[in-house]
Formats: sequence, structure tokens, C-alpha cells
Amino acid sequence: MRVLVIEDDAETASYIKNGLAEEGHCVDVVGDGRDGLVQATTEDYDVLIVDRMLPGLDGLALVRTLRGAGKPTPVLYLTSLGGVNDRVQGLEAGGDDYVSKPFSFAELLARVNALGRRSPMKGEDTILRVADLEMDLIRRVVRRGGDVIDLQPREFRLLEVLLRNRGKVVTRTMLLEKVWDFHFDPKTSVVETHISRLRAKIDKPFQTELIHTARGAGYSVDDRI
Repeated sequence: MRVLVIEDDAETASYIKNGLAEEGHCVDVVGDGRDGLVQATTEDYDVLIVDRMLPGLDGLALVRTLRGAGKPTPVLYLTSLGGVNDRVQGLEAGGDDYVSKPFSFAELLARVNALGRRSPMKGEDTILRVADLEMDLIRRVVRRGGDVIDLQPREFRLLEVLLRNRGKVVTRTMLLEKVWDFHFDPKTSVVETHISRLRAKIDKPFQTELIHTARGAGYSVDDRI
């Protein structure tokens, strides 16, 4: 999923971003309410995590503006304002869920995943297929030939990126950015290692290889022989 975190506390934002990224999600962070509003209205996200107390534009005003503009992206408030009246105000402004600080990351993750399942991005496929390989983005299930294939979160995200670009070569740099959120080369074999693991699960037990290497360029998924 694509998640936008609008949080002015850099330490909290970094903690959330790293935790969600480890679960295979793609996360952007904005520390100002006005900048967050622009980002949320110009980009497509599955879930927004919004602090109530933000510089520039507070969380309630941000969500009201989003809803007034017809933006239906699910919103999870994350804030120290955890009283009953605060929750009611947040929900009436158009929010979908509420987590109070200090928070448990496990609970935050569960609520983010629940919101993501509730409302997939408009117009975006939730089932990705090539040949006899199928990925269900809502149930987070991968099957090939009817058999369920157990993937780790990062493997799931890697395969999702490849399937969304079926028949196209996805470069190592693109994979580092989209799967690991690296905007630099870490000088490791992390991509190659995960591609090898995917092949062991997706290709090795079957007759037809679906994951292909374009030497010097990157990787692709298609059903060519």
C-alpha cells in the first residue's frame, strides 16, 4: 500500500515510516499541514496517517478540506488528543479511525491494514495476473496454479511492483526506490537476493519461468517462453 504520514514530530514520523516499510508498504512523510494537504490531493494513497496538531494547517481542517474536495482516502488520526470529544470531532470532520499517543505499532499497523482493505485506490487493480500466477492485493494472497505461495512482506511488495509493470523491465534503481524506499544505492545485493528468493518460490516448482533478467538493465515478469 501507499501511505502518507503527515506528522511534524520527526522521530515519530521516522519510526512509523521505517516500521511500515519493513512490512512492505511504500511510505511518504510530510511535516506540515499545508504541504500534507497538497500531497494528499495531488497524489494517490491508500491510507493517510494524520496528526491532529500540525503547523500550517491543523489535522481537522486538513481532513475537512480533503472531504470537501471529494477525496475519499481513508484517514487515521494519530495524536495525543485522545479524549472522547476529540475523537468525535475527528470522526465528524471526516476521519475513519483514531489512535492515541503513545501508541503500539502493532495496533497502528493493524488499523492501517484494515483501512487499506476497506478502500482500495479508485481505478487501481486489486488482482494482478500473469499466466497462472495471481496476486490478490486485498487479501494479500499469491497463488500459482492454484497453490498458495507464502511470501514475506518485502517479497510480496517486490512481486507486486514487477506485476504492475508486466512485460516491462524494472531497473534495480526503481526496485530500490519502490520496494525499499532507498533513494541511493546501498551497495548491497539486497535486490538480487530477494529476486533469487522469489524465483525459488514462484518459478522453481513450476515448468515455466515468469521472472526474467535483462542483463545490465533489470528484471521483468511475463509469460514468454
